[in-house]
Parts: sequence; structure tokens; C-alpha cells
Amino acid sequence: MRAVSDDAPLLDDLMPWSTAPPRFGRGWVMAPDSKSLRARWDALLRGERETLFCPSRSRTVRSVVAQLPGHPAPSGTLADERGPCPDPVRVLHGPYDQQWLIPDNRLLDAARPQLWRVADHRQVFAVEQDSGSAVVCTALLPDGPGRIRPLYRRPGGVEPNVAPGLLDHLGKRCEREVRAEDLLAWITAFCAGRVVPLPASGELWDAGVELGREMLDVHTRGARTGTRPRLPGGRRPYVRAPLPDRPDSLRYDDQEEALFVGEGRISPVPREAWDFHAGGVRVLQAWFDARKGTEQAGALAAIGPAAWPQEWTSDLLELITVLALLSELRARRTELAAALDAGPRTGAAELRAAGVLPVPPSARRPASVLDHPEEGPGGQFALL
Repeated sequence: MRAVSDDAPLLDDLMPWSTAPPRFGRGWVMAPDSKSLRARWDALLRGERETLFCPSRSRTVRSVVAQLPGHPAPSGTLADERGPCPDPVRVLHGPYDQQWLIPDNRLLDAARPQLWRVADHRQVFAVEQDSGSAVVCTALLPDGPGRIRPLYRRPGGVEPNVAPGLLDHLGKRCEREVRAEDLLAWITAFCAGRVVPLPASGELWDAGVELGREMLDVHTRGARTGTRPRLPGGRRPYVRAPLPDRPDSLRYDDQEEALFVGEGRISPVPREAWDFHAGGVRVLQAWFDARKGTEQAGALAAIGPAAWPQEWTSDLLELITVLALLSELRARRTELAAALDAGPRTGAAELRAAGVLPVPPSARRPASVLDHPEEGPGGQFALL
């Protein structure tokens, strides 16, 4: 039986522009709820800033840096700051945890401005994973863990981040019109070990793209379609017993198909959702641990909700739904992967012969997308 990776092109060649993940440098700038971030900002401005800030080689309270694209901030230093907290933005923390971040470049060691510059309602980011699923896709700005590949190189869904000539070549081989969104759907479904086996069959391409679109919709929580992921009636998780103000444990009951959050109870919860792992850890347990409030007292990161917010319960119900749906879709992928393994494929050697590979160096560099002035350090304009 042929190995899936035999002559399969690399993800790095199919979506050639990528960046390292952002490096925030201090944990207190991100939180599971936005109110805590505003409270932490206020505490920073009231307290001993140089200590509370957690300075690093890249950032101190006296650092002068450029604004984040799309998120204007005062041009002065944090040492002189007197204004309100910038409006927190939703980000993807790890593969499945949606949290909040203060979008102020003065706080972030390496924000990767090139990602912020192309982040808009049309953008989707493919994020490489350390283990398990090869990519996770999101419409939010992600923080890793692996390299991040935007679907588009420019704002507004302009200039796909795809090897030049690849879409035309696949279209001819599969006798279909192939769009960048179709390729990303295929990658979402079949990328494994950072290689992407490609078919040479239109029927198999259609089936794989359809599956990939469903996976994309679940990954992005319906951001592109406007419909949040839902399980069929009778299988949707509900709160059966109220969650306490400060739950301190998480456990699963197989017989009841129930998730116990402290004394609170949610069911039905499929075993597959509870067993879902990413990066070697149980996703639901990692999500809960990030909300238990175990930070050292006195640090800004210790500032959090006095009681479990209702929005966290809603987020948990949605995460259970996402993990359950992805488990089902992965099972469907197994059948298509067997057909892909047995049928004709479009390999790296063929793409080299067609001139698609190697990818030109310019495709691996970010596009110049500056269509309006961006403020640089000290109020000067940034030049790209």
C-alpha cells in the first residue's frame, strides 16, 4: 500500500508565505474574558508599572514602537500612558481556545505586524500544529503553536497565498475550476505531517473539498457562513445542573455521557469530545485549566472574574460541539484517504515538470499591502 507522503508536495510549497507565531512575552496581556484585561490595564497604570509590566529584552514601559496595523494606539510610551485600555480583540490561543488580547504593540514582544495587516473578514489563517491534526484554520488572529499561513496575501481577499500556477494546473488535472478556497479546504482535510497529497481525479477532488469545507466551517466557528456549528437535536449539550461560581475540577462520566464542571453538569457530551487531544493534551482539560485562576497573587495575570461568567459556559458548550463535529468529520476522512491512496495523484515531480515548483522566492515574502499611512515610532509614518 502506497504511503500517503510518497511524492506528495509540501504544505510549505503550496502556501508559500508563512510567518512564525506571535510572541506576546507576558501572559497578562491575554485572558479568557475581556473585562479582566481592562482591569489589568487599570491596575498597571495605578501601580508600579516597571515591575507589573514584566519587562523583557524586547519591551519595557519605555519602549517606543510602531502601532499595530488597524489598531491605533497612543504614540507615547507606557511609562507616560494615562488613557483607557485599547478595546480587546478575540484571538485563537493554541488550536481551539478562543481568548482575548489587548492589541497594543507596546505590550507585545513580537506581534508579527504582517499578520495584523492582512487580518480582515475575508481572511483565514492555516496554523501548523506540533502533533495530531496537521493544520487548524481560524478567522481569528492565532498565536500558534506552529507557523501561520494566511489564505490571502493582501486585505480584502486579494492575491491568494498559493504557489503561482498551482490552481490552473490542478484545474486541468481534475477538469474543474479550482479556487484558493477549494485548495485550503483540501489542505484542511488531508494535510498530514506537513505534506499534502493531491488527487488527479475530479470526483475525488469534489468529495475532498466538500469534506474540507465542512471542517473549515467548524474550525472557524461559522465565521465565513454566519452559522455557528450545531449538533443535531437530541445530541446537543445542555447545562443540566448549574455551574458553581468557582469550579475547581473537571471530570467525565462515561455512563451518563456527562461533563462535570465542579458540581455543575453538562450533557450529553460524546466520549469523542472528551477524548479529543491536541499537542499531547486533552483539549477540554486545557481549556478549563486556563480558567481556574491559578496565577500567583499580586501579579496582573491574577486579576480575573470573581465568579464563573455565563459567557464561559456558552464558550464551553460551543467547544464541546466543535470537538464532537471534528471527530465525526475525521472518521469520514478515513474513507476518502483510502481512495486517495489507491488512485492517481498529482505529485511534486509533476508540479516541478509543469514549472509550478520550485516556488519563486517572491511568493515566500509578504506582499506590500500599505495602502494608507501607518504610524511608526514617535508618531512618524511607517515605510514598507
